[in-house]
Amino acid sequence: MSQRTRLTPEQRREQLLDLGVRLFATHSLDELSIDVVAREAGISRGLLYHYFGDKVAFREAVVRRAAADLVAQTAPPATGDAAERLLASMTAYVDFVDANYEGYVSMVRGAASDPVLRKIYDEAFGALGGRIFDAGADFVTDSPAARLLVRGWQAMSEELVLSWKTDPAGLSREELLSILAGSLLTLLEMLEQG
Repeated sequence: MSQRTRLTPEQRREQLLDLGVRLFATHSLDELSIDVVAREAGISRGLLYHYFGDKVAFREAVVRRAAADLVAQTAPPATGDAAERLLASMTAYVDFVDANYEGYVSMVRGAASDPVLRKIYDEAFGALGGRIFDAGADFVTDSPAARLLVRGWQAMSEELVLSWKTDPAGLSREELLSILAGSLLTLLEMLEQG
């Protein structure tokens, strides 16, 4: 008979949050109910409320964690030229969306109507876009026009990846990645030539 290990309140909260994020990968926010999480964790609903206060606070914590995971998992490598680093980051982005599709779509849609989700989404979107400018001046000169262009490219990329996930339209994963990375490079070259 195995002996149970008693978790600290912070460890239990983290465990529940980890479970929520795992469930969020395959469930929409609406499907991510307290009942589902409590059942999966083998705890009472009351315990979940004890750690998060209410359903809204739990949902917000799960989305914050998922957004942080997205930013962390898509971090470009520290070495390589800017184009290689961009391709590596975009590859990780496509992998993240593929592995967390239901939750990611739910976050994107929820951000359109929920101010808290919008804030979380905007922070993650900003962190991802800011990386383009962290790649160094040899990649792009930081300017308001360049930031506008990168933000538009991000929106196009997100829509393209989400659409490709539901219907690849004959594009291989490698072709999709080439288009995503190549389109930003082309747009930035056009801006620089202005």
